[in-house]
Amino acid sequence: MRKTSPWQIWKLNFELLMSVMHEVEPRVREHGLEMKEFFLLGELDEHPNPADLARAMLTPKPTVTFMVKRMEAAGYLRREMQPDDLRRFRLTLTPSGRKAMEASREILDEAFGERLARLTQAQRTELIRALERMAEG
Repeated sequence: MRKTSPWQIWKLNFELLMSVMHEVEPRVREHGLEMKEFFLLGELDEHPNPADLARAMLTPKPTVTFMVKRMEAAGYLRREMQPDDLRRFRLTLTPSGRKAMEASREILDEAFGERLARLTQAQRTELIRALERMAEG
């Protein structure tokens, strides 16, 4: 087994993810989404507050605000005042937003699935275990 530094592993992982995103980006755009917008829509159910969404996405609040306005104009999400705090908004996916997000997720699943198919089932199982362990806080 070759010795690999944490940086090399990080870089290899990043290159894999960027390669898949580059591959799927044109097809995701056909659904009216940029990649960051696709990820934003994918986080909405768990993070319906814009500030929480920005933290979850590690994205500056003004950038999230810009994307939210664009997705609202496209009819992909709704911004509603929270009855318990009129200074805060709650974001929800519209049916067309959910459809675009799920169609884009299928595109990503297919492309990443092709990469995963290069591994045996045992290797995939071990990869999941390793990633879960590394993701522990």
